[in-house]
Amino acid sequence: MKKLLLVPVLTLASSLCAMAADDVAKSPPAAPYQQVSKLVKLPDFLPGMGQLFVDPTTLPAGPFLAYDHDGKLVSTIYMLPTKDLNPDKSFDNLAAPGGNVDHVDVYYNAGHPGVEEPHVHVVLWHVAAAGEESVAK
Repeated sequence: MKKLLLVPVLTLASSLCAMAADDVAKSPPAAPYQQVSKLVKLPDFLPGMGQLFVDPTTLPAGPFLAYDHDGKLVSTIYMLPTKDLNPDKSFDNLAAPGGNVDHVDVYYNAGHPGVEEPHVHVVLWHVAAAGEESVAK
């Protein structure tokens, strides 16, 4: 009997994840996300990243939702301060609001408006590598 209950629970959990991904699939995402360029002095579209939205209460780490020129979600980005990458700090249960992740990029950034201190970008791509071109320019 317990095994029979597990199937509907897993199906419901999968459906909820899919619904959550659908909620952010197109720009603009619903509150509490806000357009980053309206919060700090940055262009509306950042080549290589796209149009960014974030829940300001999650700064500086994010997640930032990145959209292409057509308003399609292409990645979820975390900006983790390098000073916090040490044995005394951890970043647990980071969400991927956009759903499935195709691949991940990690790179250093010396700082920019909104996240001024040096940090690492952890980019969860929801599109194949070829799809990254949609935010290249």
